[in-house]
Amino acid sequence: MASSLISSSAVASVNRAPQAQSSVVAPFSGLRSTAAFPVTRKNNDITSLPSNGGRVQCMQVWPPSGLKKFETLSYLPPLSLEALAKEVEYLLRKGWVPCLEFDAKGFVYREHGNTPGYYDGRYWTMWKLPMFGCTDALQVLKELDEAKKAYPDSFIRIIGFDNVRQVQCISFIAYKPPSF
Repeated sequence: MASSLISSSAVASVNRAPQAQSSVVAPFSGLRSTAAFPVTRKNNDITSLPSNGGRVQCMQVWPPSGLKKFETLSYLPPLSLEALAKEVEYLLRKGWVPCLEFDAKGFVYREHGNTPGYYDGRYWTMWKLPMFGCTDALQVLKELDEAKKAYPDSFIRIIGFDNVRQVQCISFIAYKPPSF
């Protein structure tokens, strides 16, 4: 019965006391001395770059102006007829379907749309149908010659399409116009 005589305000003040003590923050005592922190010195001398002992020099891989880069193999010099034949033989060995595409500009650009992610030139025009059943690289190179004659001022690329996975597996520029 004695416990019922304690007022409810006394019970509330007892319950609040631990909460008030837990939120107490120590008073600001000023900034600490910077002597405890390590000193870092920056060296802007590029001749003292780390080295693994080799003669490797940094080289620029992308010319900043004037030269556009395309798909696979575009960083190499233009492919010879023999190199093109080897690439086509490779995609035929993989079981991919060769296809030729052409485009006048040859790269992605923005002309008609101004919304984010919209660019013209992503899709090229297909030269004839994909060469289903093709087993010889010379057939593809013959079609390449015909496409060059029909569109001498266009870029022409060869793609290899995997008809099982429904994806394009390889793409490379086979012809660049003389004006480029």
